[in-house]
Amino acid sequence: MSAPTTTSPEQAAAEEPVTATRLLQRQVLPSADDFDVIALYVDNTAHSLDLGSQSSKDGGPGVSLAFGGRELHPDQLLSRTGFRVRSGERMSFGTYFNAFPASYWRRWTIVKEVELTVRVTGVGASVVVYKSMARGSSQRVASASTGTEERGSFSFDLTLKPFADGGWYWYDVIAGEADVVVESAEWTTQVPEDKAQHGTLDLAITTMNRPEFCSELLAQLGNDEALQPYLDTVFVMEQGKQKVVDAEAYPAAKEALGDTLRVLEQGNLGGSGGYARGQMESLAKGTADYAMMMDDDVVCEPEGIIRAVTFADLARRPTIVGGHMFNLYARARMHSFGEVVQPWRFWWQSAPGVQSDWDFAAHNLRASKWLHQRVDVDFNGWFMCLIPRVVMEDVGLSLPVFIKWDDSEYGLRAKEAGYPTVTFPGAAVWHVPWTDKNDALDWQAYFHVRNRFIAALLHSKYDKGGRLIAESRNHQIAHLVSMQYSTAELRHQALLDVLEGPEALHAQLATKLPEINAMRKKHSDAQLESDPDAFPSVKRTKMPRKGREDFGPPSPRTAFVVAATQPLRQLKPVRELSRTHPETEVRAQDAKWWRLGKFDSAVVSMNDGSSAALYRRDPAQFRDMMSKTMAIHARLRREWPRLAQQYQDALGDITSPETWAETFKPWTEPAADGADD
Repeated sequence: MSAPTTTSPEQAAAEEPVTATRLLQRQVLPSADDFDVIALYVDNTAHSLDLGSQSSKDGGPGVSLAFGGRELHPDQLLSRTGFRVRSGERMSFGTYFNAFPASYWRRWTIVKEVELTVRVTGVGASVVVYKSMARGSSQRVASASTGTEERGSFSFDLTLKPFADGGWYWYDVIAGEADVVVESAEWTTQVPEDKAQHGTLDLAITTMNRPEFCSELLAQLGNDEALQPYLDTVFVMEQGKQKVVDAEAYPAAKEALGDTLRVLEQGNLGGSGGYARGQMESLAKGTADYAMMMDDDVVCEPEGIIRAVTFADLARRPTIVGGHMFNLYARARMHSFGEVVQPWRFWWQSAPGVQSDWDFAAHNLRASKWLHQRVDVDFNGWFMCLIPRVVMEDVGLSLPVFIKWDDSEYGLRAKEAGYPTVTFPGAAVWHVPWTDKNDALDWQAYFHVRNRFIAALLHSKYDKGGRLIAESRNHQIAHLVSMQYSTAELRHQALLDVLEGPEALHAQLATKLPEINAMRKKHSDAQLESDPDAFPSVKRTKMPRKGREDFGPPSPRTAFVVAATQPLRQLKPVRELSRTHPETEVRAQDAKWWRLGKFDSAVVSMNDGSSAALYRRDPAQFRDMMSKTMAIHARLRREWPRLAQQYQDALGDITSPETWAETFKPWTEPAADGADD
């Protein structure tokens, strides 16, 4: 029998893994000039304290923001990390940008516990730490106070073990009889030594005739000192005639970014062509760990970029990390907390349990139960999306589809290869909301339909795409009933191009948009006028019965009958007066098929409110397009298995860097070198 082995203290210490402290997240604040977003950073709806000496001073000059019955003032924002809590008040940092999304770190990363360190100045200051669970309930975890001391630095060791399905950590700061300054708060963890150094990223920004917006974004990126060590290269793919280099703000942006900035000019190849160029350049350079796709017309929170890199660095496996989108015009409102592709319909939508267009100023994070569940996604929009280099090396670059579905298809493709996507709280941009766009009716309708079908042929798990073909046919009929003949024709062409297979996708990148714009011009419903007097006056020969106009949606009992009879009505002769005078004016939000189908002509406004078009019913055109609709969708059903195999077989080639390099040759060969800045 062998003698038991013993380990000396020195040997035991040598065998312990070497670790280092890694900053995961720090307290951040907006500038006083950006006060519209304050609800995303601090929350003053916590209970007030009655100390008999609560400050009544107005907080200094400037505007104030009131929500939850309290007021915040710009002079409370002391720095990027420092905030003043006024005497007798309680301020919560359980907010979108300052709460710690514990469940995401637990599920997707190697992090198992964190340390929160809060530094405050002020006698009688208290720090209270809370946690929540997936169902939205919360509880106090720990607290500390400065007591009679002027300063305090409090550390709290916090486990991530109970956050399997959801939950956050956050902290509140309570001021006693004196003001308290929250100097900083940091969430850190111990990581293996090889994870101590953060990764770097290439930013890929595709721009098209938005020089001022894009240059202001570049300046914002260049002027954030904390972000600079994370930036390898900022690629701007210039595809417009109005050049970003000619913008008034560009020289300052160029000076701030220096050699990090590269502007690459190319033809208009759409978002997918721009992002693919950035991906290709990043791979060829090979010096950055990640490439981040970002729109040119956003305002970003630079700290979110740092957090995305940090999260990806510590992920269990290579992971795509996306950000959220807030409304540029109502800046505390978020569009969606995470998106999936509904498999039966094969259509993108908010993930289960998510409430869209959420106003954080009206409903804070702590009290909104649904926000505490972890939301898992299929993809993230490329308005802000970090992709590891190893993922691009494995699954390829963007689909060559100009715009629409390139980001969602990429997420599905990566997921099938074993690379998840995480839409990460605390990483976000502000963007023009989709609801202000008219992309289901204008030239973009072509790309919506074609690319949705291509993505389904590549990734749908259902026979013949599930409900996709039937839903597409029904939508087409709705457009025809609504006198939207230009949209119907674009949708027809989109499906015909799908049936032609994937071989022409690269060649069509630079030519398809002019083709479909020329196709639209012959239709009245695509001829937009900004002047209200451009249209004849409204006149009607058939008035509603007893003056009651019913334009609401059909009831569940009558919906089938209305849907069946509306197409039949389109075959009847038109009323003669409707050829010279529109019968009604319809607002964009009311332009539904069950309303438009009752008229022979109508002036219909666009979603952005800038223009309107004259819709005219045409029985002959309706009959011809209805026949094509039925024939094309029947053909899609017959040929689906063949098409699916054809697209799947071609996927590796059409998304490869080598194939994309051929497409980019007109702008990357030596003669085009002067386009680089």
